[in-house]
Amino acid sequence: MAFHAIIMSYWTLLFFDIFFPLRKILKMRKLLIYILFIFSLTAAAQGNRDSICENTPIEKLTFYKENAHASYYHDKFDGRKTASGVRFDNSKLTAAHKKLPFGTKLKITNEKNNKSVIVVINDRGPFINGREIDLSKRAFMDITSNKKGGVVFVKIEIIEN
Repeated sequence: MAFHAIIMSYWTLLFFDIFFPLRKILKMRKLLIYILFIFSLTAAAQGNRDSICENTPIEKLTFYKENAHASYYHDKFDGRKTASGVRFDNSKLTAAHKKLPFGTKLKITNEKNNKSVIVVINDRGPFINGREIDLSKRAFMDITSNKKGGVVFVKIEIIEN
């Protein structure tokens, strides 16, 4: 009798798995909802990336320095805390300077090709003699012509609002 019950329950489960795969559908639906949630978070995060720097109205520029050496951060610093306490992100428009206060907005212009970018100071450095400013990789690549070079000569202007 017990054997008959086991065989019947097996065939019942098999029947329900074939004709009513509801459990599998619910598991897949849950997984799909999680995946869509993750994609929506990443899309939202990319949508307002660096909007402050890119949409900054330039009311007054104060000359700071020209013919200054600018370099960029190595990828190994990505995710580490900066001197201001925020996490460094190489894909944002930020920079490091030895003396300028945190939060200072600068217009950095490549003197060779006149491409410029607006960055915010959020770290201290560079700590190599002769270098004036360290740019995030994104800021550096936005203004350089030679993507393989690591140093450019720039003009630095302070944005005052």
